[in-house]
Amino acid sequence: MPSKRPKPATDQSAAAKPASAETPGRRVVVVMPAYNAAKTLERTYRDIPHEIIDRIILVDDVSRDDTVAVARQLGLDVIIHRQNLGYGGNQKTCYDAALEAGADAVVMLHPDYQYDATRIPALVEPILADEKDLMLGSRFLGDPLAGGMPRWKYVSNRFLTGVENLVFGLHLSEYHTGFRAYSRGLLESIPYRLNSDDFVFDQELVAQAVATGMRIGEIAVPTRYFEEASSVNFRRSVVYGLSTLRVVMRFLLHRMRLRRSRKLARRKPTAR
Repeated sequence: MPSKRPKPATDQSAAAKPASAETPGRRVVVVMPAYNAAKTLERTYRDIPHEIIDRIILVDDVSRDDTVAVARQLGLDVIIHRQNLGYGGNQKTCYDAALEAGADAVVMLHPDYQYDATRIPALVEPILADEKDLMLGSRFLGDPLAGGMPRWKYVSNRFLTGVENLVFGLHLSEYHTGFRAYSRGLLESIPYRLNSDDFVFDQELVAQAVATGMRIGEIAVPTRYFEEASSVNFRRSVVYGLSTLRVVMRFLLHRMRLRRSRKLARRKPTAR
């Protein structure tokens, strides 16, 4: 079902380039959902292994700083929202643009330099090898506290991940990461446009992947917390946690056939 969100103002460069003929079936597109990322964007960009990347698309959600100017200076494809659509709304635009660009693997990377972009090859390798449909960059395969993660975030992440593992029937170390990679087939099979425009979008997408039988894996990524990096405050984290528990409950009711959800139903892939 097409989204009724306002259409973003889009630079022509973000939509005009055809899919590469040099790497058929292995086209990797990095998307960056951006909001006030001017201070960290260049550092994030410099760490990206550009030799394996076909496109980098930044979607700006009405930043109040120089994010767009920095992105254009770096030569990124830039999409600009006319109004703030939220973190989830930003990602919807990201994935629409990546699929339109012919992506076979889509890397979602926060431009706040919290995640190590040099790990992209390891993140996309199982997708390009058709072994996984969703790969997560987990901070909990290492020591997130040593990397500066606040203890309250550590505890809440451990609790939510434990609940999700129990309900989803998986054994992942973390679901709440801003560094992910998706196969084209996954994005074409799930109705991500029906998801929330807020931060819980990520967990709704994971629930959709599980409900539709997608293969999920993870790799270790280092944890980096510092002053310029974006971070959700305690109040927003509480709202996010409660929203995540609602997603888990919706999934459980859907799986038990007590209350079916359109969000968790597979949609027919579109022709390429």
